[in-house]
Amino acid sequence: MGGHIWRVLSTLQPICPMKVHEYQAKEIFSSYGIPVERHALCHTADGAVAAYHRMGVNRVAIKAQVLTGGRGKAGGVKLADNDRDVYQYAQTILGMTIKGYPVTKVLLSEAINIAAEYYISFTIDRNTRSVVLIMSAAGGMDIEEVARQYPEKIMRYNIDPLVGIPDYLARKFAFSLFEQAEQANRMTTIIQNLYKAFIEKDASLAEINPLVLTPTGTLLAIDAKMVLDDNALYRHSDLQKLSEPTEDEKLEAIAKERGFSYVRMDGEIGCMVNGAGLAMATMDMIKLYGGNPANFLDIGGSSNPIKVIEAMKLLLDDKKVKVVFINIFGGITRGDDVAVGLLQAFDQIHTDIPIIVRLTGTNERMGRELLSKNSRFQVAQTMEEATRMAVESLKKESI
Repeated sequence: MGGHIWRVLSTLQPICPMKVHEYQAKEIFSSYGIPVERHALCHTADGAVAAYHRMGVNRVAIKAQVLTGGRGKAGGVKLADNDRDVYQYAQTILGMTIKGYPVTKVLLSEAINIAAEYYISFTIDRNTRSVVLIMSAAGGMDIEEVARQYPEKIMRYNIDPLVGIPDYLARKFAFSLFEQAEQANRMTTIIQNLYKAFIEKDASLAEINPLVLTPTGTLLAIDAKMVLDDNALYRHSDLQKLSEPTEDEKLEAIAKERGFSYVRMDGEIGCMVNGAGLAMATMDMIKLYGGNPANFLDIGGSSNPIKVIEAMKLLLDDKKVKVVFINIFGGITRGDDVAVGLLQAFDQIHTDIPIIVRLTGTNERMGRELLSKNSRFQVAQTMEEATRMAVESLKKESI
């Protein structure tokens, strides 16, 4: 559930990530003077062959463009040195799905002779509340794996936002990786330009892995990754065009437009809750009693039946949902008002899925009495009781 929890937390915290493709990150890096290899974006196998001819190089890498990692292990990166292989590999990769992401385009890149590989990135260090520069001579590998197995190979430098990275600091950082002045000078420029791109584009990550040293002494970014803060996109009309939301992210955006927070997950017990903290506690309780939450859904403090209807439509659109757990705390919103809102909403919602309701707070007894008169609801008094009922209902539905 870890990946989904990050998405849940991102709805509660100010920084919301927007990933961009490798080719898009390279376009940004190149515009800031960071050297990249020759490359071309292709949508068909024929287009890949044509691009191969235009580039006029002996060997190319054909790389799937998807907003997830693990392309190489999934077979989404291939080397080719003739027309037939370029066509065949491009055709195969364009028909793949990697971690649920269909491949609709590939990047044809010049294959570079490599003398050494390095890692460099800028990201946010939340502990120090500053930008951090991370570098390593162990490039081309999963940097988290390097940090676990060889922590001594990771160099971290926190950047003072009032100072930035002037020449003397950039040179200091560069010489920590390179002994030769020629390469260190080139690295100095890359460090400063990558930092400038990171700051000016409101990024939460700007990464080159690997940054390669060629036998002729040139430094090239042959892979690029950038994650942007979508809360800052109003400042970047050019970056807004780069957004390619997934189906789940589209649902989350629809929910946001309608005034509630929604994140789809992998379980079978749909949750509708008022309050983010209570929603997280509800998911914890479901896990504790042996179930799996299907979503995070915070409808806020309103008892508006229209809002409930819209939220339930989104929730029930997930065909994995077998049980619905509605967990409401009536503070300012009265419990009887919530009950009336639910009754009105479910007059327009047609489903045979078991509906478990836990209602507590102001006028809770009146609210429970109203709901108990309707056979569509199973009403509980405590959160523990409601969770048990939801998990037991799921077991019955699964028989």
